[in-house]
Amino acid sequence: MQNLHIDVAPKGKPYVEFMTDVRPLMAGIQPNAQYNVAAAGSLPVRIAAHQRRKMFGRFMRDTAVAATDRVLDVGVTSDRSYEASNYLEAWYPHKHMVTAVGIDDASFLSGQYPGMSFVMADGLRLPFRDQAFDVVHSSAVIEHVGSRGRQCAFVAECCRVARRAVFITTPNRWFPVEFHTVLPLVHWLPKEAFRALMRRTGRGFFAEERNLNLMTTGALSRAAAANHGFRYEVSSVALGGWPSNLLLNMRRAGPAPPIVGEDRGGMRLAAGRA
Repeated sequence: MQNLHIDVAPKGKPYVEFMTDVRPLMAGIQPNAQYNVAAAGSLPVRIAAHQRRKMFGRFMRDTAVAATDRVLDVGVTSDRSYEASNYLEAWYPHKHMVTAVGIDDASFLSGQYPGMSFVMADGLRLPFRDQAFDVVHSSAVIEHVGSRGRQCAFVAECCRVARRAVFITTPNRWFPVEFHTVLPLVHWLPKEAFRALMRRTGRGFFAEERNLNLMTTGALSRAAAANHGFRYEVSSVALGGWPSNLLLNMRRAGPAPPIVGEDRGGMRLAAGRA
């Protein structure tokens, strides 16, 4: 078995400040309680697991990830109640090549999946050197990092530490059911109207942009296009014939294996024609 060496950047002041801030917040609380609206084992949760199986298959195909590639998963959760929480760690076969990162204390993953590593860190300030990993993966995290500017910064940080490929998923704002609240259509309202409705119906957590900021194909494309030297495409997986989740697949410019999959529009060069 190959030993994975992670090229970690010196932990300077921003990283120390983050760890100082986050540890007291994580102590004694149950992270993700606000996000886990649907009951474990319920139909919405089973459907979500089915969709994540599709997305995992697309990750494997679209990135052409190899057994020798160093993989970073950004935004793992401490949740253990949902079947497909941390699906990459559960389903990826070469666990000793995986490093998981998150603001939750998910250190149990290292014991549950021997060989993999966990680092508590913010996805906007990853404590790794440039191109420290071959492939960077992140699922259903970018809609929770805040404003459009912070979402662009999140994509840029994933690109910074990726040598070859970045794969990011997020729910499609134009799918008729909002996955976090399990409510139909209301998220199609103008954002301020949606947030006001969330407050009036006792869902104030989801009224805050820092907790939920859904993305469209256009928004995800614009976040990708700002990263010079990467080619990108945005595609989707469908539920009932309707695109439910958006997939951002990015490759560093240069020779790369062909991408196999459906719903292809062809990769575009970031900072070029978008």
